[in-house]
Amino acid sequence: MPNIYNVPKALFGIFDTKNFMKVRRNIILFFSFSLLVISVSQAQRSIRWRRMRYEVIYGAGGTNFLGELGGANQAGTNFLRDFEITQTRPVLSIGMRYKILQDLAVKAGLYLGYLHGDDNTTTETCRHNRNLRFRSPIIEFGPQIEYSILREQIGHRYNLRRVRGIKGFAVNTYFFVGVTGFWFNPQGKLNGKWYNLQPLGTEGQGLIPTRKKYSRIQVAIPYGIGFKYALDREWSIGLEYGVRKTFTDYIDDVSTTYFDNQMIREKYGNIAAQLADPSSGNPRWTAAGQQRGDARDKDSYMFMTITLTYKLRQTRRGLPKLFY
Repeated sequence: MPNIYNVPKALFGIFDTKNFMKVRRNIILFFSFSLLVISVSQAQRSIRWRRMRYEVIYGAGGTNFLGELGGANQAGTNFLRDFEITQTRPVLSIGMRYKILQDLAVKAGLYLGYLHGDDNTTTETCRHNRNLRFRSPIIEFGPQIEYSILREQIGHRYNLRRVRGIKGFAVNTYFFVGVTGFWFNPQGKLNGKWYNLQPLGTEGQGLIPTRKKYSRIQVAIPYGIGFKYALDREWSIGLEYGVRKTFTDYIDDVSTTYFDNQMIREKYGNIAAQLADPSSGNPRWTAAGQQRGDARDKDSYMFMTITLTYKLRQTRRGLPKLFY
């Protein structure tokens, strides 16, 4: 039977000076090693994202116009309240992203799309009587700043089960804002044929000094939100929605009031006069000076695209490595 009086003595032996120094040294070594492992792990993560700062983005989706023409089945309203899904048209995009920081990136993108609007989509009396319609190509290019509120973490090359090490987080959520330039060219349809509207001065542009021709090259402010889901270390699939707030009211060639239709006919011809006023109702509603559009609210349009993103490795000089 062990002597119980020897137990306290054995316990107090732990706190002997030599033993205590040995234990403290082991504890310090353990925590130092743990901190080293954590630091190396964080450094590896940092190195990974820095080696893949460049991304190529491909996109396809739809675009919709928010302005005087088309819109919901009601009196003209502002912004998303006037959204009409039947006027959605296709858009394609390609761009490149560069990560300044893990949470901050700059992107330059080229978008090719079509906008469309038609008063026949509504039974609201005044808009239906106006009977205007348009289509316009949109070519847009410009930079955007992106901030990730939830960023993806680069982990294993393949997400294998029961494999130790750093796991990747697949979802990235970001907001963006920028400045972009775009070109548009509104067209109107008459007898089955489409005509460029800007040269025809449908609101008297070019006939009097106060109504000048509008430019088909404009500036917009894009803003929105995007999501990415990592398929592997190189490829991601995502969804991006953005609105373009413009500083023009002529994307649909409609902005102010009706002009003297006889003066338009004399200057630009019968086709211009018919496209300026194709209404078939009460002629007093479309007489010179009556409201044709609303210049107080500038036009907007929006893109929603499904994106496919590919991460590029970079050379020692920090440039994207396009070919392996």
